[in-house]
Amino acid sequence: MVEVQKEQVYVIPLRDVKRVPCYKRANAAIKDIRGYLEHHMKSDDVKLDKSINELVWARGSQKPPRRIRVRAMKFEDGQVQAELAEE
Repeated sequence: MVEVQKEQVYVIPLRDVKRVPCYKRANAAIKDIRGYLEHHMKSDDVKLDKSINELVWARGSQKPPRRIRVRAMKFEDGQVQAELAEE
């Protein structure tokens, strides 16, 4: 069993997504979330939970949320798993 090495809650700003063409915004938001977690958790292996994807795409591809609150867990093998954090 792989143990959790680090667990952190992040509020990820998605304001830069507004600079992308409107039909690409949800895709850009997912890439920004993944990039933010790669940078802050120092790992290239980031897995996003289905709930994050559903929240980003809830209002369609043109209107992703401004920010998202995520709980990220880094395991001993270097993998990072992220899920929505409870409010």
